[in-house]
Amino acid sequence: MIVTLLTIANIAGGLLLGLATLDKLDGERNFFNKIAAALAPFQTVIGGALVVLALIRLIGNGGLIFNIVSLIGGFLLLTHVIGKAPAFKDTLQKISDKLMPFKAIIGIVLIVIGLITLF
Repeated sequence: MIVTLLTIANIAGGLLLGLATLDKLDGERNFFNKIAAALAPFQTVIGGALVVLALIRLIGNGGLIFNIVSLIGGFLLLTHVIGKAPAFKDTLQKISDKLMPFKAIIGIVLIVIGLITLF
């Protein structure tokens, strides 16, 4: 059950993070933009699911690399929430700023991980 939920969260988070790259592949149809627009209101939920489910899988002896990428993707999706936490604001914001240039790459990797675990 956790693997299925993490797979869905990986694909949804990957679509949100990798939208810039996916939009170039799409051309004029705007298929990925429509999907991302439908998923955008749930960005916080998807990011939280990625973080929590990846941590559960890490503790439960899941795949290390897949779960670390899921954690990073969830962290990037939660940057707008992290900025509101006063205790960790500076440290987490610095980490987030360093990861932001790799946002599209992490998004594509999340989609690939989701598709690998799907099949």
